[in-house]
Amino acid sequence: MTTVVEVREYDPSKDLATVEDVERRCEVGPTGKLSLFTDLLGDPICRVRHSPSYLMLVAEIATEDKKELVGMIRGCIKTVTCGSKTLDVTTKPLYTKLAYVLGLRVSPTHRRLGIGFQLVKEIEKWFNQNGAEYSYIATENDNHASVNLFTEKCGYTKFRTPSILVNPVYAHRVNVSNQVTVLRLGPSDAESLYRLHFSTTEFFPRDIDSVLNNKLSLGTFIAVPRGSCYGSGFGSWPGSAKFLEYPPDSWAVLSVWNCKDSFKLEVRGASRLRRVLAKTTRVVDKTLPFLKIPSIPAIFQPFGLHFMYGIGGEGPCVEKMVKALCGHAHNLAKEGGCGVIAAEVAVGEPVRRGIPHWKVLSCDEDLWCIKRLGEDYSDGSVGDWTKSPPGNSIFVDPREF
Repeated sequence: MTTVVEVREYDPSKDLATVEDVERRCEVGPTGKLSLFTDLLGDPICRVRHSPSYLMLVAEIATEDKKELVGMIRGCIKTVTCGSKTLDVTTKPLYTKLAYVLGLRVSPTHRRLGIGFQLVKEIEKWFNQNGAEYSYIATENDNHASVNLFTEKCGYTKFRTPSILVNPVYAHRVNVSNQVTVLRLGPSDAESLYRLHFSTTEFFPRDIDSVLNNKLSLGTFIAVPRGSCYGSGFGSWPGSAKFLEYPPDSWAVLSVWNCKDSFKLEVRGASRLRRVLAKTTRVVDKTLPFLKIPSIPAIFQPFGLHFMYGIGGEGPCVEKMVKALCGHAHNLAKEGGCGVIAAEVAVGEPVRRGIPHWKVLSCDEDLWCIKRLGEDYSDGSVGDWTKSPPGNSIFVDPREF
C-alpha cells in the first residue's frame, strides 16, 4: 500500500476537529511540566493570528481509501531588532525580517516518518517567499526529538537560552510595597517609552504599537519610588521622553498580556497525594487570606495565565521596583481568574532577581534555535546574526509565548 504525505494550508471549516484531536494526543514537554492543554477559543491559529503575517499548515497521509490529518505547524513573520549601530552620539537599532516556527505537532502514531521535517521545509518555503531573512524556534532544552530535528536535519543552530519564570496566583492578594508607586501608562506613552529605551534590545518588535494596542494587552505599568516627583501623587505624567531625560533614582516597567483568552495550560503527572496537598493549601489560603499562605493554584486542570513582557528599568533599587510591578501583575491575574503569571528573560537579565517565581514550575533554559534563510538586508550591516554573542537582555514578544 502506497502512503503519500500532502502538506496544505489549514482549512478551519474541515480541519478544526481533527487538529484539536491531534493537539490533545500530543504532549508538550515531559510529564509533570507545564503543557499546552487546549485552545480556549477553538481556534488553533489563535497563537499566531495577532502577528503581522502568519500561516498554518497541516499534513495529511493519503492511502488508497482515505485521508488522515496527522500533523500541523504554525509560522509568523515580523520585523525585529537584531543589533545596533552608532551614528554620531546616538545608537540606532538594526532591523531584520524574522520568521518564527511554533506549534509543530505530529500524531504519536505517525512519528519517525519524516512528517515533521516535511512540515518545517514547507513553512520555510513560505518564509522565503515573504522575504524572511532568519527563522527561529523555541523548545525545551531536554526535548531531544525537537532539538535534533531542527539542529541536525533542518540546519538551525542553538542561539539563546532564556529562562521561563512562572509564579502561582494565590487566593490572597499580594501586598505591593508602600514605598513604591505604580503608574499605568496609556498605549501611546508605553510605545514611546519602549522605543526610546528598549529599541536596541534583541528581538524588539518594530510594530510594538500593534502589541500594546492589541485587545489582549492589559496595560503597561511603571514603578517609581513613592516620594519622588513622579510618585508623590501630584502633577501629571510628563511624557516618556521627559521621564527618561529626568528619571527618578530607580524605576521599572512591564506590560501584561492576557494569554488566558488564547489557550490554557495543565500540569500533568502529579500524584493523588500532591493534588490533595495542593487543594488543602488553596482551601486554607481562601479561608484565611490574611495569613498570606503561598498556596498552590488549581494547576492540575486547565488554567489560564497572564504573561509579563517588556520588563526592564534602571537604578540601584530596580529589583525592588520590578518586584512591586510583579505583585501588581499578580493581583491583576487573580482578578482575571488565572492560575499563574509568567515571564521569559535572558539568563543575564539585570532585573531577573526581582521577578518572583517557583522553580518547580519554571524552566531554567528555554532553548532558542535560529537559521539564516538568506542575505541580511537590515538597515546597515549586522553580519550574520546567528553568530552574534548574546546580550544581557532580550525582548520576548507576547504574541509568540
